[in-house]
Amino acid sequence: MIEIQEVATRRQRKAFVNFPLKLYKHCPNFVPPLYGDEMQIFRKDYHYYGESEAVYYLAYRDGKVVGRISGILQRKANDKWQQKRVRFTRFDCLDDQEIAAALFAAVEAWAKRKGMEEVVGPLGFSDMEREGLLIEGFDQLATFEEQYNYDYYQRLIESLGYAKEVDWIEHKLYLPKEIDPHIHEMREKLINRYELHMSDAKTTRDFIKKYKDRFFQMYDETYDQIYQAVPLNETMKKQLIKNFRLIINIKYVALLLDKNENPVCFGLCFPSIAKAVQKSGGKLTLPTIFRILKAVKKPEVIDLALVGVLPTYRGASIVMVDELMRMLQEGTAKHLETLLNLEENYNIHNLWKSFDSVQHKRRRCYVKKLTD
Repeated sequence: MIEIQEVATRRQRKAFVNFPLKLYKHCPNFVPPLYGDEMQIFRKDYHYYGESEAVYYLAYRDGKVVGRISGILQRKANDKWQQKRVRFTRFDCLDDQEIAAALFAAVEAWAKRKGMEEVVGPLGFSDMEREGLLIEGFDQLATFEEQYNYDYYQRLIESLGYAKEVDWIEHKLYLPKEIDPHIHEMREKLINRYELHMSDAKTTRDFIKKYKDRFFQMYDETYDQIYQAVPLNETMKKQLIKNFRLIINIKYVALLLDKNENPVCFGLCFPSIAKAVQKSGGKLTLPTIFRILKAVKKPEVIDLALVGVLPTYRGASIVMVDELMRMLQEGTAKHLETLLNLEENYNIHNLWKSFDSVQHKRRRCYVKKLTD
């Protein structure tokens, strides 16, 4: 028999965060989030709780934790998209339909009590959290920014009446054997025509000081119509800057500015720290910090975290392509990882045609309508 308990005690909070670490202990492709960041979700002053609320459940069998799930009521997203939804996230369990059914039943019941009509996910509080269920690419190492899951999750979720709403696809991007010289020529013509220039920030601190406010303004504008996106509040921005400081290498940040120093196009790339955090379970031990610093300085892979271009400068995206190729030419990385691109975002997929690309992962977001 499965018993569901809402997380309430310190012991349960630790069990909630530790469960996936145990479940994936021998999985070579699982990459944990930072342990400290996960524990923060239980703080009353967690930076998302000004506009959201969340519930956390554990599943027990014979007194042992066998699964977990969280439900999020993202009020700002519901207001923006005119929906009545609860998001599910942090779902993990053994390969057992009874466990999955009990966990989702708890979230669905919570959603109904809140007056909601649908459950959707996996989605976090915002786009800056891990989202999407992996349905292709189980033999691939996860990035630090995304969640890995076993292949049986899809069967468990779909058996409970959840259906596809959107898919994201991901690519590995390699330098082509012969780089098209027209890419660089087009870049120079665009820069001259629109009087554009690249950011001259020499350090991460300088970049943040100069551009943090305008960067987030542009992020909100370019991501406004992306699936389920919500604007970032000031508390979130401060937290993201704090998190980014550890993994940003200014060599892998491309920011295109107009003559008034306003950003019009950006590519924010992170040196991959996936392998660096695996051994410690996401805990920032001293050896882990050394591994992260090494990975940031000489990355083997670059995660293409955020790419955006203002609609009026859509053609300037070729500048980002040229910058990404420069990163591969001048650095130690063997390839780029694109992270999550919506399946129907043809503008972004067209950019990757300039590279030797391999589609290696697919993720899915599910939705289920609730009935009385």
